[in-house]
Amino acid sequence: MKTFREQAAALVAQMTLEEAASQLTYDSPAIERLNVPAYNWWNEALHGVARAGTATVFPQAIALAAIFDETEVFTMARIIAKEARAKYNMQAAAGDRDLYKGLTFWSPNINLFRDPRWGRGQETYGEDPFLTAQLGCAYVTGLQGDGPYMQAAACAKHLAAHSGPEITRHGFDAHVNAHDLWDSYLPAFEALVKKAHVAGVMGAYNRINGEPCCASPKLNALLKSWGFDGYFVGDAWALHDLYQFNPLTEGPVDTIERALPAGCDLDCGDTYLHVMEAYREGKITEKDIRTAAEHLFTIRFALGEFASDCPYRDIPFTEVDTPENNAASLRMSEKSAVLLKNDGLLPLNLDAVHTIGVIGPNANSIEVLRGNYCGEASKWETNLSGIQDYVGDKVRVLYAQGCHLYRKSVMDLAQENDRLSEACAVARLSDVVVLCLGLDPTLEGEQGDAGNEFAAGDKTDLSFPAPQQKLLKAVCESGKPVILVVNSGGAMDLRYAQKHCRAILQVWYSGAHGGTALARLLFGAVVPGGRLPVTFYQDVADLPDFDDYTMAGRTYRYYRGTPLYPFGYGLSYSKFAYRNLKTEAAKIRVGSGLTLEVEVANIGTCDADEVTQVYLRKRDAGELDPIWRLCGFCRTHLAAGETRRLSFTIPPELFYSVAADGSRSYVPGTYTVYVGGHQPDARSFELTGDQVLQTSVELL
Repeated sequence: MKTFREQAAALVAQMTLEEAASQLTYDSPAIERLNVPAYNWWNEALHGVARAGTATVFPQAIALAAIFDETEVFTMARIIAKEARAKYNMQAAAGDRDLYKGLTFWSPNINLFRDPRWGRGQETYGEDPFLTAQLGCAYVTGLQGDGPYMQAAACAKHLAAHSGPEITRHGFDAHVNAHDLWDSYLPAFEALVKKAHVAGVMGAYNRINGEPCCASPKLNALLKSWGFDGYFVGDAWALHDLYQFNPLTEGPVDTIERALPAGCDLDCGDTYLHVMEAYREGKITEKDIRTAAEHLFTIRFALGEFASDCPYRDIPFTEVDTPENNAASLRMSEKSAVLLKNDGLLPLNLDAVHTIGVIGPNANSIEVLRGNYCGEASKWETNLSGIQDYVGDKVRVLYAQGCHLYRKSVMDLAQENDRLSEACAVARLSDVVVLCLGLDPTLEGEQGDAGNEFAAGDKTDLSFPAPQQKLLKAVCESGKPVILVVNSGGAMDLRYAQKHCRAILQVWYSGAHGGTALARLLFGAVVPGGRLPVTFYQDVADLPDFDDYTMAGRTYRYYRGTPLYPFGYGLSYSKFAYRNLKTEAAKIRVGSGLTLEVEVANIGTCDADEVTQVYLRKRDAGELDPIWRLCGFCRTHLAAGETRRLSFTIPPELFYSVAADGSRSYVPGTYTVYVGGHQPDARSFELTGDQVLQTSVELL
């Protein structure tokens, strides 16, 4: 049997050059004489099949990262792929091949969440390259399946250094030194290509050191050196940016001359409509056109589009939005919540609480369940409705919006005061208050999706909007115990809340069943076990400028200040202890990994999940070395009193040191390995009281 690439080459060879050129745009037309149907490449599936009607809506990607469990991301991706096939089969049978109807998904977003002001950070797996790579690979392998045909095609985006600012992204030039590029920005992309064999890669809007990411011979050569054999697509209208915003080219033809030979196979825009014009002017060759078309049709053959024996052709539409899929979504919503503070108030006793006040602009909001790039759930369970449904008629639930999400104007002043006075009344009448604050995807997100007031999707700082700050203070001054529930796509300034609220739960953009998950967490039906995949800083004043892409002073690996809540931090209703850390050897040779074992025990009174984290530090670290780096993690469910022995293998590449010129090498010496429920930093110990175990190993 011919390979998919051979089948693609044979088909493209039968096309006229005009026909082959027509296939290089995202909305590829049909070629009826060759029985090639129309195909739209643009589809999204960040946390569920998106923008194409009903689908299971999972928590946002940053929430999935907080679970610290590749298995759950893999499970979600498998569900997405099955629902995608079911929808595709139904739509294709009806001749519907429009936008968001294909099997090529432009997910996952594996850019680093390097700065908490970035609105699209919610789409990522956080600030750590290793965590991002592990979860990204799980997503790709889950979505694409294990062959011989792909169930759906993933796409790693946005190559390479892309993480804001949104408002200038169309012309932004990210100045990235070689060390940071290879130490932070590229490793996840390398892993998804080499290990997960991702089908596609998307280029970013921005430039890197002057070179446009969507028309970069250097990035194309880099992908080839990794063995990439998929397709490369430019971000939406990113090629258009080259002559509109930069300007680096004089128009579409000049852009095509630069982009197509540099490996950009597919244009999500209108630039490649001029491919034949560029060919006739001698700017590109016939080989350039046919090679790109072959790359694209290799994916279509791999998806079984032209095969009668593809096992996914008969998946029925009834597989979409099933009870089982929604149960998985609820489970992930529960697992993703991070308990940031608890003075003993949680979990609430259903029999001891008579009246609960649920207050805040996010209490009854569907938007905070969605996150951006989402589908449409058949049922949305808000924070308020989740609590109401959980307590039933056992507890009186009082509700007040309290304030608008962000608006404060003269026209709204009377209504604002009415909302605030109502909220204070509800607080006074309640035994406990659940205060639901934060943002939503209309405020933080992608440029073009957000309001101008919030800098085109990015945050200007980490503060709650002014009306919410006023509400937070007023409710806390009521004297009633306050549980703060934060829906947001990243870090907020929680310093006031840390001092004045009895408990704080970070629940992100929590998915269709986020409200039910919240209620179950509040009343102890499930125990919080999420961990922060990003650092919660005290203030953005502690950070470099937003448009500075240097990693020094950013993320837990290079930030030397004291965070409010560290990366990897999260509390539980139970307690855990670590014992008997052992490594397989005290000395290992260059190029070898390290296997270690440790016992973890649930010494608390309730069954709960523990996230075990492994960190590595070079004892004689240089200026360019991270303080320490995550190199292993495992989420384990332990019954009260249960002890389990865990095994980890630190892969050889995590013993690499990256030099200033970007070269990677093994540096012999002593390395310290830390194992526990959080980072080995002073702030985590201060917040939890839990130590981590450590041992040393010699790299020879």
